Amino acid sequence: MAGSPSRSASRRLQLPLLCLFLQGATAVLFAVFVRYNHETDASVWHRGNHSNADSEFYFRYPSFQDVHAMVFVGFGFLMVFLQRYGFSSVGFTFLLASFALQWSTLVQGFLHSFDNGHIHVGIESMINADFCAGAVLISFGAILGKTGPAQLLLMALLEVVLFGINEFVLLNLLGVRDAGGSMTIHTFGAYFGLVLSRVLYRPQLEKSRHRQGSVYHSDLFAMIGTIFLWIFWPSFNSALTALGAGQHRTALNTYYSLAASTLGTFALSALVGEDGRLDMVHIQNAALAGGVVVGTSSEMMLTPFGALAAGFLAGTVSTLGYKFFTPILELKFKVQDTCGVHNLHGMPGVLGALLGVLVAGLATREAYGDGLESVFPLIAEGQRSATSQAVHQLFGLFVTLLFASVGGALGGLLLKLPFLDSPADSQCYEDQVHWEVPGEHEEKAQRPLRMEEADTQA
Repeated sequence: MAGSPSRSASRRLQLPLLCLFLQGATAVLFAVFVRYNHETDASVWHRGNHSNADSEFYFRYPSFQDVHAMVFVGFGFLMVFLQRYGFSSVGFTFLLASFALQWSTLVQGFLHSFDNGHIHVGIESMINADFCAGAVLISFGAILGKTGPAQLLLMALLEVVLFGINEFVLLNLLGVRDAGGSMTIHTFGAYFGLVLSRVLYRPQLEKSRHRQGSVYHSDLFAMIGTIFLWIFWPSFNSALTALGAGQHRTALNTYYSLAASTLGTFALSALVGEDGRLDMVHIQNAALAGGVVVGTSSEMMLTPFGALAAGFLAGTVSTLGYKFFTPILELKFKVQDTCGVHNLHGMPGVLGALLGVLVAGLATREAYGDGLESVFPLIAEGQRSATSQAVHQLFGLFVTLLFASVGGALGGLLLKLPFLDSPADSQCYEDQVHWEVPGEHEEKAQRPLRMEEADTQA
């Protein structure tokens, strides 16, 4: 499995050197720029007349814990469905998220909280960094099994920067509302990954097609990721919304949307399945689309009925996407979407953005009362009409698609650099390329890969 000596030497050096360089550079930047914010710095906090219970930490940290579990456990285990790629799915999720949360702290800090020459960090910056890591992992899902860890780290290096810029443009310059990230996280991450996958298209991927499927136990482990994501998604969408009614409403809308998307998924999966049987791929993924579709509008006055309707629609659209659209993406558009991120994050993300346009356009002082200021501050201040806010929301979607598409294309060109270690067409979706796998030295375990290496060299 080692391949040629030069390839093994390259693999041995690339990842350690890149990890050391990125961690060293990040540490230096942290030393120069990053400081505790006023709620975290001991000397600053105790100058004021504060009680410890006033700290935002106590209000935000439970949500942060849930988001953190989603990123490291939910996303990681959701991708272990590949029968021989479980180590890489969980392990590279761990690696990417650990780097992305550090790098995004710097990028988002320079854009959002840079003051007097320093970036000030606290509980909100931790949540925002995890959101950015989530977008990177969504993109990872589109190219799962077809790239090496060094390529993935370079993808994260570029994507985090573009994520931060896109988020800044939408939230700060355009005044877009996107509490749960239908646009900034899901749409951006999905289409960045899809364009990246298109640039990295492998016409000979059929050589590894036998590994792309799942087996009984790999699907069962992937379902663990689904359950983690499903349970904690209300916290994800509400983590940074206004405390009080806004956060409560966001959690409620997400809760009902997820429940409806689950029923929609089961209904459509049985309807389009062979002999009326359910497909575990649909259940693992499309049942989560309800969380994505209300990401933008969950803090708005969507109403419980609106949340149910949106969730059911997202679940059905996502299921149909897995059944019919994923094969078309590969055959007609040459996009090899391993995890189906277009169905779980792309289409529901766009639907969520459009739902946000609709709900923003219907916003009135009568519907929101004094809460209008926390949800639509520019409307409350008289700087915008509801129609104008809706137009800005729609424009934010187009900006996100532009940043994601251009970024994905640039990322694809970066990852195609010839010196970067990438698995051969016949060795995609295989842990033994990058991991020591128990039993890998046994003759029986190695025989298929040795045959494939011989075919590749021939």
